[in-house]
Amino acid sequence: MINRSFNGFGQRAPVHTSTCAGTHMRTIAIVSQKGGAGKTTLAIHLATAATADKRSVIVLDADPQATASHWATWRRNEEPEVVDCASPSLLPRKLQQAAELGAELAIIDTPPHADIMARDACKNADLVLIPCRPQAFDLTAVETTAGLVVAVGRPAFVIFMGGPQRAPTTYKEARELIEGAADVAGLGLRVAPVMLTQRAIYHHSTASGRTAPEIEPEGKAAEEVAALWTWTSGQVNLSARSRVNRKRAA
Repeated sequence: MINRSFNGFGQRAPVHTSTCAGTHMRTIAIVSQKGGAGKTTLAIHLATAATADKRSVIVLDADPQATASHWATWRRNEEPEVVDCASPSLLPRKLQQAAELGAELAIIDTPPHADIMARDACKNADLVLIPCRPQAFDLTAVETTAGLVVAVGRPAFVIFMGGPQRAPTTYKEARELIEGAADVAGLGLRVAPVMLTQRAIYHHSTASGRTAPEIEPEGKAAEEVAALWTWTSGQVNLSARSRVNRKRAA
C-alpha cells in the first residue's frame, strides 16, 4: 500500500494507491476538437467510478479552463486527485511521476482546439475516448478528432454523451454514420457500447463537487456510469474488482 502525495507537481490532496511494484499504469486520453462535448463530465465520472472500485486514479487536467480542477476544489480534495497539466511539455513527466507514486490509472482531460496537447495525450495513452453528442454538428467534428487520434496508432472509441434517454433510432443512425465514415477513411474508429445520456443529475452533481452516482447511487445515471467503468476497465485490462453500482431494486 502506498500513501503518498502528488504535491511534488502542484496538487493538494494525497493519493492512496494499492498498486504493486512493477504494475503498468494505464492511461486514458479523453479527446475532442469540439467544445462542449462532455470531456470533463466523462473524465471525472470515469475517475470517480474507478476510485469507488478501489483503484488508484489521477486526473490530469490539461484544459486551460481548468474545469476538472475547479470540480476538485468544490469536492474539498477528496479522491480522485486532479492535477493541473496545462502545458504539453509537462505531460510525460507528470505521467511518469504518477506511475512512480503507484497510480494504476491516469485520465487526461484535454482542451478543445488544441492539436499539440491532444496529439501528445494520445501518444501517451493506452486508450482514447472521444465524447460526442449524437447530433449533426458534433458527428461531423468527430472526423477531425479521429484523424488526429488514429494518426498516432492508439485504440479509440466514440462515447455518446448527452443524447436522449430513449432514442434507439437516433443512436443507430449516429453509429452508422460514424463507423461508415471511419471505414471509408480507413480510420478503424468504432462507437462504444456504453453512453452517458442527457440527465440533469450529471450537471447538478458536478456543480457541488460530486458525481451522479454519489448523489443518486440507485439512479439510472449511476447504472450508466457503472456500465461505463466496467467496459472501460476491460479495454485497458483493469477488470472491475466489484460492481460500482448496485442495480435498482425491482
